[in-house]
Amino acid sequence: MDEMPVYHRPARSLRVLLDPPDPALALRLELQPDIEVVASAMARPAVALVEELASVAVLLAEDPECRVLVLTGSAHPGLRDAVLAAGAAGLVLRDGPVEDLAECLRAASRGETVIDPTLEGP
Repeated sequence: MDEMPVYHRPARSLRVLLDPPDPALALRLELQPDIEVVASAMARPAVALVEELASVAVLLAEDPECRVLVLTGSAHPGLRDAVLAAGAAGLVLRDGPVEDLAECLRAASRGETVIDPTLEGP
């Protein structure tokens, strides 16, 4: 029997929750070999990407182990501090390259705090 190369996801794929669901972003993230987008917090995601600051506390109440990153379209004064004060693992830009976002997800899953450099502010 000839062995054909088969591309499997690593056994330990990084589970990511998108809140609210974003099918286009999910598709782009799923192209990363180690990322699996899950449909709900019941799937015990390692990292959640949320768009609303209020979602941070809700997700952390459901799963304190989950690392939460807040997606934003632009920097607002005080947003970074509010995000970190809410218990999020960081703040990332929505419209950056998907590779950068994937790297932010990996860093957050390792316990790092992730702030997009363009959002650092003065």
